Amino acid sequence: MSQLRIEKIQELMKQEISQIILQELKDPRIGFVTVTQVEVTRDLSSAKVFVSIMGDEEQIAKCWKGLNSSLGFIRREVGHRIRLRVTPELKFVLDKSLDYSDHIQKLLLQIEREEQNRE
Repeated sequence: MSQLRIEKIQELMKQEISQIILQELKDPRIGFVTVTQVEVTRDLSSAKVFVSIMGDEEQIAKCWKGLNSSLGFIRREVGHRIRLRVTPELKFVLDKSLDYSDHIQKLLLQIEREEQNRE
């Protein structure tokens, strides 16, 4: 399968899964979730869905349980919305890159304030 087609499928799955989580899921445990990336295998048998969850540790844990319990529903909805021969098996992966970038931003601001205080 061509790499271009796989990239298109990945982007389409990212959009559809984001929309499903935002509009279709009714689980109260699921809070502010952002789908950051989807990686699909070349044979389209499985997909890793990278998600970023905002909140404290307890909220993240509850949201994570809610997301994992809704995997079957999300896979079924993706299968209805995207016409593929086989709907990939989904697996959520927690993406910490937004937390890391926020940490770096805070450090840079702290350095900037310290330099301004020296002057």
